[in-house]
Amino acid sequence: MLSPIHLPANNEGAVNLPADDRELTVLYQLSALATRTDDPHVALTEMLKLFITTFKADAGSIALICPDNNRLETAVQTGPTTEGPAAYELKSGHGVTGWCALNRRSLLVPDVLTEPRYIAVRSAARSEIAVPILDGENVVGVIDLESDHRHGFLPADIVLLERFSAEVGHVLRRLWQVGHLGSKARQLESLIVAGQSLVTKLDQQELLEMLSREACNMMQAKECALYLFDAENRTVRCAAITTSGVLTPTRGSIPLQSSLVAAPIRIRQQVSFADIQSPEFHELLGLPADPTLRSVLITPMLIEGQALGAVAIFTDRVHRFDNDEKRLCAALASLGAVALQNARLYARVFQSEDVLRKNERLTTLGLLAAEIAHEIRNPLTVLKLLHDGLGVDFSEEDPRRTDLRVIGEKLDQLEGIVTRVLNFGKAPTSLHSRWSLSDIIQDTLILVRLKLAQSKVSLRCDPLPHPLFIEAHKAQIQQALLNLILNATQAMVVGGTITVTITTSERANTPQVRIDICDTGSGIPEEIRDRIFDSFLSGRPGGTGLGLAIVKRILSSHHGDITLHSTSAQGTTMRITLPLAR
Repeated sequence: MLSPIHLPANNEGAVNLPADDRELTVLYQLSALATRTDDPHVALTEMLKLFITTFKADAGSIALICPDNNRLETAVQTGPTTEGPAAYELKSGHGVTGWCALNRRSLLVPDVLTEPRYIAVRSAARSEIAVPILDGENVVGVIDLESDHRHGFLPADIVLLERFSAEVGHVLRRLWQVGHLGSKARQLESLIVAGQSLVTKLDQQELLEMLSREACNMMQAKECALYLFDAENRTVRCAAITTSGVLTPTRGSIPLQSSLVAAPIRIRQQVSFADIQSPEFHELLGLPADPTLRSVLITPMLIEGQALGAVAIFTDRVHRFDNDEKRLCAALASLGAVALQNARLYARVFQSEDVLRKNERLTTLGLLAAEIAHEIRNPLTVLKLLHDGLGVDFSEEDPRRTDLRVIGEKLDQLEGIVTRVLNFGKAPTSLHSRWSLSDIIQDTLILVRLKLAQSKVSLRCDPLPHPLFIEAHKAQIQQALLNLILNATQAMVVGGTITVTITTSERANTPQVRIDICDTGSGIPEEIRDRIFDSFLSGRPGGTGLGLAIVKRILSSHHGDITLHSTSAQGTTMRITLPLAR
């Protein structure tokens, strides 16, 4: 049996048990902590109290090595009020505890005033004992005890505390393993729940926001950002951001080469950065605005080797992401990539179905139009014969002369429309000829003058400074202008003004004419502005939704175009562009 350990007189009241009995008692109490609690902090607190009592120390602490920065960080501390901070960090090798951690050796300091390695935390401290905590061959922390008396600890205390330290290492390893397994079980459960939820999301934005939120919660991160990659334009866009579980506004697109996620998307592998606040990151675009964010793990979202985007996990401290964290984030990113691809495919299916429905309606409309054209053709022929046979002639000053000419032209136009419908599919020949733009516009305005008067709409059209000519099918251009003017009239239910402005420009060395038709109506609803030229889209009750679609096709066949130049509550401007005749 070992002889009793006699403590100095200044440690009156020390337990005078035989060394082996005292050791067994403490070892039992230490090992029991592994079953009494799952919280390492609670266990460390109980351990430190036990050591303070056993060695009659006046103060003490247990510091653990942070795997992220390899520094000793105070885990628990007890004793009289300290002049220094309640918790401290030490670099490897600094101070008595830092020296023990670096050298994996215990150290007894009989008098701290003569020890150059001692860093004062308590002014009352006079002696110190420090023992490293080992987990296999690795140092995971240091037990440090202080006495307010010189020679407060004996050499035998080092041997005993080292035995206790070995058991502390075993207990901590078990608690960390239990905690690690519990954490992985929760993460796996969260991953399964997230995967089940992600595959049910069909709306792309909802999916991205959920993925960002789940990644932030699962990784216990300060912030999570999800970037989408546009391979065609080589840009990335932050599509969703979650900060501590709360969604925040997103940002616009930025060039890939100037972004934080350029490397992971380019090499299609995970990349982590220890400190994004360092100077080399200041030039990057799209960095989070939070200056407290430090480390980041970026995982590309891959489908068949192609990057759809990236998930970025940010921490508010310098952190080294371990393999488990990387695997978990990779699994979540893979689930997100599959769900995102599914959402895009569903969107294409719905779009295709919509196109098929429109095509079916167009086919039905075409058959109906052919039947109607066939029935109209005979009475139209009679009207044309009767009109030609009237033999009515008016003087040059009589406006009815112009009306009679316009009626004849409109009958010819109707006959042409009926013929085109019946001969649909046959290649038209010689439809375009050289026309004065001024004549086309003036004739069109004559056709709508009564309609404008009934609707209390005034029309302004400035005369052209010089003649302009276009190669066009006159009736089709008139049809396009009529559609636009009638649309503008219907947008002004209580009257207003339509202004027709004509300007010239040049594009790709080709002279062009621009015709702006401006109204003072209530504007086009925002939700349909991007689709106003689609077939069967109408923002007006009773509308067919074909007018603007027909205008678009007519202008395309003339190598021109029509665009929504502007719209607001004060009115709308539609712009026609046509090439001028050479």
